[in-house]
Amino acid sequence: MNERQVMEYMEQAGRYGISPGLGSIRELCRRLGDPQKQLKFVHVAGTNGKGSVSAYLASALKEAGYRTGRYLSPTLFDYRERIQVNGRYITKKALCEGIGQIRHICDEMTEAGLPHPTPFEIETALAFLYFRDQACRIVVLETGMGGELDATNLVESTVVSVLTSISMDHMKFLGNTLGEIARQKAGILKQGRPAVSAWQQAEAFKEIAVRAEELNCSLIVADPGKLTRVRYGLERQYFDYGGFRRLEITLAGKYQVENAALAVDVLRVLGEQGFPVSEEKLRKGLRETVWPGRFTVIGRKPYFVVDGAHNEDGAERLAESVRFYFTNRRIIYIMGVLRDKDHEAIIARTHSLADQIITVTPPDNPRALSAYELAQEAARVHENVTAADSLEEAVEMSRMLAGKEDVIIAFGSLSFMGRLMELAGGR
Repeated sequence: MNERQVMEYMEQAGRYGISPGLGSIRELCRRLGDPQKQLKFVHVAGTNGKGSVSAYLASALKEAGYRTGRYLSPTLFDYRERIQVNGRYITKKALCEGIGQIRHICDEMTEAGLPHPTPFEIETALAFLYFRDQACRIVVLETGMGGELDATNLVESTVVSVLTSISMDHMKFLGNTLGEIARQKAGILKQGRPAVSAWQQAEAFKEIAVRAEELNCSLIVADPGKLTRVRYGLERQYFDYGGFRRLEITLAGKYQVENAALAVDVLRVLGEQGFPVSEEKLRKGLRETVWPGRFTVIGRKPYFVVDGAHNEDGAERLAESVRFYFTNRRIIYIMGVLRDKDHEAIIARTHSLADQIITVTPPDNPRALSAYELAQEAARVHENVTAADSLEEAVEMSRMLAGKEDVIIAFGSLSFMGRLMELAGGR
């Protein structure tokens, strides 16, 4: 197979639908020789912050000398971005050969009357294969949207389970209350293995604590109240936490300090489980972490910021950062969302900070809400709303409207951030 054939096959696989549960991924991996059983994992679930926390962890582990795999989604710039070893994308050769092998097995499964694996299940199996073949010492493994029934939860050799901030999202699949969603996310916890959680709302924490007790998991909760001497900034941020003084990160956004603190606690637990990371390497790993599209500054005069806020909690965190970093600045939004997201809540959390809202349709995504429909919704609460015909027009329009002291902020879905960053000169 070549890359074009791979992408055509993955698009075709998406038409088979979803078979609930882990049966399909379990059978697929069994036929591949269960590569996941030869690996060790840091398993990360949550609603917001999964990518950032995973980026911090993978960076620190790599700096410490461990051959580190990382599995993530969604991607911004390249399909191969979702499977990485020590920060390098899966090779084109390995991608094509791996998908070719998996395609053959998927055909055998359907011939036997079994469901065809979903694209996410295929990608997860490919990641396990690649990480095994690359002899990864440890893998930072992000779930998709769920936890207990997520394809990644096939793994059994978890070193530590990590729960980032949990909030309302994917209610159609995960539950209609925060407790139900937290119960699903906490499904990644493993018998007798340690778990580290971000500070959660009471309803979510209750479910996590119950699950941890049932499985005899030691549970550590990262406490943002123990963050001291915090110095926020758009270029660099500093803080004291967990016995470390003046830790430094370059990711912007107030919430990134809390994400980094969670990563520090996870790294301490990993050290207790046979994966020590020295203070020097921990500091370097945090400092050198790069994670595009999360309150990322891609331009100045005017400031141009992109952020993947795609649900109510993410929108609230974005609004908090805008208030903090850009007080008394004129704000222009470029907003695009997917139809199955709570766009009314996203608008409600953010609209009051904007002087002008430009809506876009996330391109090449069947789940996209049209710019016109989003503009109609935003216009109910904001008087200056314009629907752009394309990302190119939105970027051009925003720059025409913005003075040097103003701020352009693009957000709503990660699905178009990569392309927008290319158009705006952020890559």
